[in-house]
Amino acid sequence: MKALTAISLFSGAGGMDVGFERAGFKILAASEIDAFACKTYQANHQDSELFEGNIDQYIEILGAFRGVDVVFGGPPCQGFSVAGKMDLNDPRSKLVFSFMEVVRAVRPRVFVMENVKALAFLDKFKIVREQLFRSFSHLGYSVSMNVLNAKDYGSAQNRERVFFIGTIEVKQDAKLWFLEAYRQKALAVRDVIQHLGPAGSKTNPKICKAKITLAEKPVLRKSPYAGMLFNGQGRPLNPDGWSSTLPASMGGNRTPIIDEQHLYEYKESWVEKYHEKLRNGMPPTSNIEVPKYLRRLTVDEAALLQGFPSDYEFVGPQSKVYCQIGNAVPCTLAESVALAVRDLLLEKKQPSLSNRSKHGKTKALLL
Repeated sequence: MKALTAISLFSGAGGMDVGFERAGFKILAASEIDAFACKTYQANHQDSELFEGNIDQYIEILGAFRGVDVVFGGPPCQGFSVAGKMDLNDPRSKLVFSFMEVVRAVRPRVFVMENVKALAFLDKFKIVREQLFRSFSHLGYSVSMNVLNAKDYGSAQNRERVFFIGTIEVKQDAKLWFLEAYRQKALAVRDVIQHLGPAGSKTNPKICKAKITLAEKPVLRKSPYAGMLFNGQGRPLNPDGWSSTLPASMGGNRTPIIDEQHLYEYKESWVEKYHEKLRNGMPPTSNIEVPKYLRRLTVDEAALLQGFPSDYEFVGPQSKVYCQIGNAVPCTLAESVALAVRDLLLEKKQPSLSNRSKHGKTKALLL
């Protein structure tokens, strides 16, 4: 059977590409502007032609791949993210339309465009959504807007993203909810990283040296893994639960925190005990020494939580590697979307995933 083909845009380190390759797609070409991400991409996807630099200068060149099965990618989300300034005038906010121009030039059978959840729901971005749907409609595409959470698709990370999926001349028998059947049971943080061993060991050497200090004015929530118990925005992770969204700003005090005794020895969580004392009226103080077995997430642990293969090669200084990992689309989520798209293209009636779970509901909207 002829392999399905794809083009990757805003490829970064290649998180979506890993997912699409696992689903059987042959990625013919990719585009990325960040120099270190390009080196990482080339180290792991040598069969794909990489166009390095501003995507707008490659639109005509990418048109030579006209007729590929899929164009996919995640335009920069900083202009739409609630963690940023949510600025429509941010030049990066315009790149969703650069994605659309590539679709215009290439005319794939399906396109998949990923971004932050805020683009799907905030009123201030309504004009962007309407313009996108209108433009894609004029090109002949039927478009659905699907908000998906990585933890519902085999990941150990609680990370919501929106996927705009457009089809042309493809029978959408499963309609907007076709992604529902591709859900998989979530993993726990412990399932994903425990085998690496303690930070600094031979099997887990790429440590984060950012110091951990307690907040003088902690923000308490019901869960000890929410709120703000420590200085900086790096929150503690529950080994038996899901990781919070891994940010691109990891590497310093925004890097998540792990309790090694809780993770490896199954001892009571220091974070949970401290949180309970605060909830019971103990005054917070920065004089309490944080035990040495509390430490930051390592590079390799972050990569595994993002779904990258254990042998994936990252290039660049450690801060840039953390950034590449945090910017990536979780590979397991991308794979589920890619499998759904593949089966849609092949007009399969049954999903390809055998280990799927139909817990919860997929949010899907059509504008």
